[in-house]
Amino acid sequence: MTMIINEPLRLYGPAVGLLRKGGSEVRLGNLVLPADIDILIANAALHHDPQLWGDNVHLFKPERFAEGIAKATNYNTTAFCPFGLGPRTCVGTTFAIMEVKIAVSMILQRYTISLSPAYVHAPVSIITVKPQHGIQVILQSLHHDA
Repeated sequence: MTMIINEPLRLYGPAVGLLRKGGSEVRLGNLVLPADIDILIANAALHHDPQLWGDNVHLFKPERFAEGIAKATNYNTTAFCPFGLGPRTCVGTTFAIMEVKIAVSMILQRYTISLSPAYVHAPVSIITVKPQHGIQVILQSLHHDA
C-alpha cells in the first residue's frame, strides 16, 4: 500500500514547490546566490526528472518504491519531497499517510474500485494539485447483501 501511496505523491504531490529564503550568500557551481534571496524549490520538477526517475518518469509505476524511498531515489534524499524537506517538513506527514492507509484499507474491504469511462485526467495546480473535474470512480460492493 505504501508503494501505491508514494507514486501518486511523486506524480501529483500536494504542493508544486517549496519557498525558502537564503540566509547567506551561497555558491552553486558557477552561480552565486545572494543572501536573503527567495528560492523556489520546484519539487514537481524534481519528481518528474528523467535523470532521477528514469525514462518512464511520467508513468504510474508504484513498483519503483518496492525497496523503499531511499532505493527508489538512488539514495538522493532530495529527490522525493512531497511534504517538504529538512526541519520544515510538514508536521502532519505521518498522520496524513496513516490516515490514507486506514481509509483505503477500509474502502478496499468493502468495494472494488474502477475508473468511470467518463473520467478525464486533468490535474490542475490551485495552491495544491487537484483533479480539475474530480475523480469519477465506480464502486462495486464485494458483499452481495449490500
